[in-house]
Amino acid sequence: MAHTQDATEILSTPSMLRLWQRFNRFPSGRYWFSLIIGKKVPYTGTIKPRVIQLKPGQVRVEMKDRHNVRNHLNSIHAIALANMGEFASGLAMLSSVPDSIKAIVTHLEIDYLKKARGTLIAEGRAEPPTQITGDVVSIVYAVIRDAEQDVVAKMAVTWRLRPTG
Repeated sequence: MAHTQDATEILSTPSMLRLWQRFNRFPSGRYWFSLIIGKKVPYTGTIKPRVIQLKPGQVRVEMKDRHNVRNHLNSIHAIALANMGEFASGLAMLSSVPDSIKAIVTHLEIDYLKKARGTLIAEGRAEPPTQITGDVVSIVYAVIRDAEQDVVAKMAVTWRLRPTG
């Protein structure tokens, strides 16, 4: 029987970046990478985000406008936007800290600026401290834009970082 990795192994910095680099070389690699992440983080998988760029501290994630993410106002639901922004912040953070650091969300703030319709792109950027010897907090900002490049939502996600063990 093949060894299966749990979510913490897949989402650790070296494993995630190696997986991205391996899959991103192929035409459908982004799709498969995003599918794997969506399976490992089931709630986030419900919005079917597609990672389109990932490098240490930076990520771009795409979400298609589908019936399952819409609200009664015929636009993308506020919680789907928050889910997308938190996902972008998480990938940015996890790609910028070493395996020896544990990261957990402690606070979310989101501003909704425009009804979200159509395909959206979330960009997350993380700049955690370089030396983490105890509990520290770091804020990751995510911006979600529509196809016209209008900002539909801005998010600030506070992460608590600490060494494992």
